[in-house]
Amino acid sequence: MRFSAPVTHVYNPLRYARAPYAAYLERYARDGKRVIFLGMNPGPFGMAQTGVPFGEVSMVRDWLKIEAPVDKPRNEHPKRPITGFACTRSEVSGARLWGLWRSLYETPERFFRAAFVANYCPLVFMEASGRNLTPDKLERAERAALLAACDEHLHQLLLTLEPEWIVGVGKFAEGRAQAVVSAHPLRRTPRLGSIPHPSPASPAANRNWAQSVVSAFEKQGVPLELPRHGGPARSV
Repeated sequence: MRFSAPVTHVYNPLRYARAPYAAYLERYARDGKRVIFLGMNPGPFGMAQTGVPFGEVSMVRDWLKIEAPVDKPRNEHPKRPITGFACTRSEVSGARLWGLWRSLYETPERFFRAAFVANYCPLVFMEASGRNLTPDKLERAERAALLAACDEHLHQLLLTLEPEWIVGVGKFAEGRAQAVVSAHPLRRTPRLGSIPHPSPASPAANRNWAQSVVSAFEKQGVPLELPRHGGPARSV
């Protein structure tokens, strides 16, 4: 795919960060899942650096216990260098999301027995200034082609993991999940839910975001409990 102005740089961490991404899938994407949490696309200091969705470096390395070599993207923006696990910038969204799972489930093994975290789109889009551009802001025809490919990926993810729920992290992801579930045949049709996006750009996310997520779970009926062979999750 080719993307026009204002996009000047596109990163694909599934290529240059393939090793940690593969480790994440091999370790945590096994078996069916009760809930899939779906984000939009990588952040510059999260998945762009580590290959893991919402992949804030310390959370990926210290809690998920994943660390692997990361190469460079083909056309690196000078203001957004890829340093992999040497990155010293924290991805706030990722720290909040994985921090919540850590507080609820304590270990990644307990969380991933029931759940999985994925991104709808794997690509990072940047303008000349280095500013992040989200997929919903792309030129119309380019956005349509991208969404078609990402919809098919999400369809395959749902066929593979057969979740009971798919929960959008933010409204864009929620909308794409709705579109895919409505348009594609599935052996198990998941229920749809959403939680507020943890980005600090959202004022609501800066006011007790974790508790707002738990409240959204309770309101929508999204299961917080662990599978039968685990104990109850702790409240936040």
